[in-house]
Amino acid sequence: MRVDGGEGAADQAIVVSLEGVSKSYGSIVALEDVSVAFCRNGATGLLGPNGAGKTTLIRLLLGLIRPTSGVVKVFDVNVRRNASLVRRRIGYVPEGAAHITGATCVQFLTFAGTLTGVEHRESLRRAHEVLEFVGLGEARYRKVETLSQGLRARVKIAQALVHGPELLILDEPTAGLDPGGKAEILTLVRDIVSEDGITALVSSHLLEDIEFLCDRVAFLNEGRLLAHDHIKELTAHQEDALMVRYQGDTASFVKALEAEQLVVREAGPELLEVGGVKDALPVFRAARQSATRVRGVEPRSVSLESLFLEIVSRRGG
Repeated sequence: MRVDGGEGAADQAIVVSLEGVSKSYGSIVALEDVSVAFCRNGATGLLGPNGAGKTTLIRLLLGLIRPTSGVVKVFDVNVRRNASLVRRRIGYVPEGAAHITGATCVQFLTFAGTLTGVEHRESLRRAHEVLEFVGLGEARYRKVETLSQGLRARVKIAQALVHGPELLILDEPTAGLDPGGKAEILTLVRDIVSEDGITALVSSHLLEDIEFLCDRVAFLNEGRLLAHDHIKELTAHQEDALMVRYQGDTASFVKALEAEQLVVREAGPELLEVGGVKDALPVFRAARQSATRVRGVEPRSVSLESLFLEIVSRRGG
């Protein structure tokens, strides 16, 4: 399993590592023997359905809970032994609300900075600076709860940046946003990662968010790590497949395709996904054999969804 994050030595520095980490709540296993390393620079997506173990992994990194077994390190510091030191170097954007009722944006950010050990005057200066950066300069003296949901999402990102973290952890950063607000937040996060050189972990069950933000992905399912690599590396190994639109008797066409030693899955009305094939010749032979009219053949588009389903199937998830 590769853990490198780029070409240079600085890019390959490990920021987060889990070694044989498991976490149980009584009889419920949230994480099971997870070993993985996330490297400096760029964004890695933590992808999986609800209950996959993503939130548990984040809580372990923040030192909010302890592993049942194994070792969690951030910046080569054992989180269990020195969680407060680790948290000073992490910016965390939670899924839920994150503000103090009655506080203005600049008051809230200043307080957030002091919690990480930044002196009050410096924290106030940074608060003004970060609010400008995230596009909230004109709203700095407004109470957070009076802002729209999209602007409150910006406040959450700002409070995570005010102390100058090296690692940014985002938990469902676009939850509850309309399409316009979602696009703005995704663009802001991408700019932060690309321009400021911050390492990011993005937890989401939204495939389009991960595809937009991340160059690497870690697949989690039922507490197990299924795969972790650059997205391009993972998709390069995806099985060859064609999407075939047709007109005719489905059962006869499927039988003829299977006689060609092809793997067939119904993907929609008169649409088949045909795997194990590099060109369309066997498809047309099967169509002729079954008196089926082929209306269109195109390569299956490689997506995180199809990749995730393939990995789960391959590993018996």
